[in-house]
Amino acid sequence: MDSETKKNLQYEKMTTKPIPKLIGTLAIPTIISMMVTNIYNLVDTAFVGRLGNSASGAVGIVFGYMSILQAVGFMCGQGAGSVMSRRLGAKDSEGATAYSSTGFFLSLLLGGIIGILSYIFLTPLVHILGSTKTIEPYAKSYIIYIIISAPFFTSSLTLNNLLRYEGRARLGTIGLMTGAAINIGGDMLFMFGMNMGISGAGLSTALSQIISFIILLLMFLTGRTETKISIHRISHTFAVPGNIMATGFPSLIRQSLNSIATMLLNGQSAIYGDAAVAAMSNTSRIAFFMMAVAIGMGQGFQPVSSYNYGAGKYDRVKKAFWFTVAAAEVLLLIIIIPVYIKSDFFLSLLRDDSEVLSYGIRALRLQCITLMFVPLTMMTEMGFQSTGQRALAIFASSLRSGLIFIPVLLILSALRGMSGIQEAQPVGYVISFIISLFLSRIFMKKLDKLSKN
Repeated sequence: MDSETKKNLQYEKMTTKPIPKLIGTLAIPTIISMMVTNIYNLVDTAFVGRLGNSASGAVGIVFGYMSILQAVGFMCGQGAGSVMSRRLGAKDSEGATAYSSTGFFLSLLLGGIIGILSYIFLTPLVHILGSTKTIEPYAKSYIIYIIISAPFFTSSLTLNNLLRYEGRARLGTIGLMTGAAINIGGDMLFMFGMNMGISGAGLSTALSQIISFIILLLMFLTGRTETKISIHRISHTFAVPGNIMATGFPSLIRQSLNSIATMLLNGQSAIYGDAAVAAMSNTSRIAFFMMAVAIGMGQGFQPVSSYNYGAGKYDRVKKAFWFTVAAAEVLLLIIIIPVYIKSDFFLSLLRDDSEVLSYGIRALRLQCITLMFVPLTMMTEMGFQSTGQRALAIFASSLRSGLIFIPVLLILSALRGMSGIQEAQPVGYVISFIISLFLSRIFMKKLDKLSKN
């Protein structure tokens, strides 16, 4: 089959296939890969938890740093991918390739710069991330390997996003799942087989990121994609990288605020000891695991939204939005119920310590009750970003973990102590949902106006 025929078949698939089937095709591989990756994260936390509360708390510290790397990877990947997908929808393959190549190399460069700066300022970095004196040596032993792999971490996330926006989520899943499987095996080998302790967890994570990077890059280099990755296809004008960063800025804001929120959460929890840091870190890990289904659905929605927006099929964008919200709610409810009922069991898998559990159970149950408010908020911000509505995308992306959560955390922790820390994220979900109701109406009205014109 020649390349032109492949392009036409892909265009027909993205613009005519029934919305439920299309989003399911794109979302299911993403959900599976995210669930596997998150299972790894939980297993990693459980392994490290055997080393004590300070080591378990170090996982939360490093998680904040990984959020910074994710911010850069998603900015380049979703910024380049959103424009690339709209270009493909408009049948401009050359323009799409310029964005995919530029986005990849930009991510690789930024990841390298962050890694160098992180190594130079390692001690202040772990303290900024919320480390206590007792957590610090564990955090340093873990994070040093993540720093070394920083450019591979950011660019593998970018490559995965480019594959999703091209409508080839299954290829991205191969790389991510392979990396996650290697990571779990590496934990057992390095941490316990070679007695490297928490350093083994860091080394395993770094190696898995490098292997995922190689696999994902090969997808572009072996002709399995419509767009290409080549240093010769990088744009020589600032317009393309500028557009990538501007379009991906909502992702940068969202992930950066996640990182800042994690730092503040660690810092506020540290007042009550390493057990409190470990408890809130473990609660966040389990909550993120549950949200993976909603995020996966959203990542299936994004390429459909971008592609059809570029093709001028605005009614399909509307249908995709509401289908994704409804499907995410159903899937999320299925996962939330058993976690709420057996929250003590799931938390004990990560760290079976009475003090950690006493802090974690209430926090996790409050998150379970309010997670149902997240899908509409999430799809609204993704909808704005995938259709290039930058200002609204930035505002929507800032809500859940930034504009709302950060002040709520500071206020409630001051008023209610540890109880307020447990309540901050659930309250943030509810307030963000109320604001997103109005934002989603703006999104729908814009699509209606374009459809009529």
